[in-house]
Amino acid sequence: MKARTAIVCSVADQGVAALTNILVLVAAARLSTVADFARFSAVYLVFTVLLGVCGAYTGQPLVLRRGEGDEIRGACRSSVAFTLLAAAGLGVPLAAVCLPLPGATARALMMLGLVLPVVLGQDTMRYAFSTLHLPHLALAGDVLRLACVLGALAVQPHGVPAARLVAAWGLSALPALLLSAVLLHRRVAGTPLRLMVLLRRGHLGRRFVVEFGVGNAAGQLSVLGLGMVGNPLVVGALRGATTLFGPLNVLFTSATGFGPPLLGRLASERRRVRATALLAAILAVAAAAWATALALLPDGIGRHLLGDTWPTAAALLPATGSQYAAMAVGTCGLLALRMLDPRTTLSIQVVFSLAAVAFLIGGHVLGGVPGAAWGLCLGSVCKAAATWTRVVRLRRRAAMDQAPVTANAVRSGS
Repeated sequence: MKARTAIVCSVADQGVAALTNILVLVAAARLSTVADFARFSAVYLVFTVLLGVCGAYTGQPLVLRRGEGDEIRGACRSSVAFTLLAAAGLGVPLAAVCLPLPGATARALMMLGLVLPVVLGQDTMRYAFSTLHLPHLALAGDVLRLACVLGALAVQPHGVPAARLVAAWGLSALPALLLSAVLLHRRVAGTPLRLMVLLRRGHLGRRFVVEFGVGNAAGQLSVLGLGMVGNPLVVGALRGATTLFGPLNVLFTSATGFGPPLLGRLASERRRVRATALLAAILAVAAAAWATALALLPDGIGRHLLGDTWPTAAALLPATGSQYAAMAVGTCGLLALRMLDPRTTLSIQVVFSLAAVAFLIGGHVLGGVPGAAWGLCLGSVCKAAATWTRVVRLRRRAAMDQAPVTANAVRSGS
């Protein structure tokens, strides 16, 4: 497949996956009572966390692998098998524990445990197809899943319990799982199955899980904490502003999760780093353009999107737009680091995630909700600067290490 077609399919696949998640929540909100939607949202949040952990542990290390032949195909087969076994090993005990417990939330969690292998297994196959340079097959599976989940939720009656919603949503992914399994089996059948490799101490997934936990938990908990001990409006305002930038989150996810196989097609590290820098510039410009478009929205459309939260969120658009432009640069910097040396990203994630929390709190103390937004922006700027500084240092070190080898080769030739 040509690189341009692969890029389009990868971005489209991420878009379909994100659209599925959004429409699931919208459909659940329209079908449920307030109490049942709260239960479904809580269970869906648990799934979202597990999905992030699964992608960090199995998916992201998988897409960093390079090469062809039985080794790479066997890695894809092993990652999918490991995910299915791990999801069953977690889901079955979860369902067993929740089965005797009273309450609608326990029943919804029980159903999540039962469908967990289906939803996590289907997602891991997307990473496998990306690693095999077959993103169009991942797109086919996600389009089928979108159609099935919309069909399954469309036939549910109003007032449906949360447990039934979870079951309908989870089981609707089964056709996509089966289709993806058939398509993947044709390409990986007969390759070695090595599950223990994924449990070794040096497996990159362990580091990526820590990065995921620190990067996601620190910011979200700090915002919630400010809302609890300070101004409750800060939560709605910041969440409303970031919701408007959802399409950019899709692009960032595409870059980090599915960029390495595409960039790996380039012949040298130098060309890969240059391509990543170009991608950073493109995404930063896209963030600025999106922020400008949002700022020009008529007030009526903004209120239709966010209701009474719109005026406060609109006031934060300069800060949030600047933050997302910096996030674009930082995301691509992390992508470049993962291709150069994936073990260098953990320290940056930890240090600058904590720094962003400090900037958030300090900004709120100095300037209220707008100050908090500019604090998050400053954290993203510092993180972006640190990632690309590390990239430059690694490239210089590689050039210095290569120089003596080249000089020796010239002397040998003379």
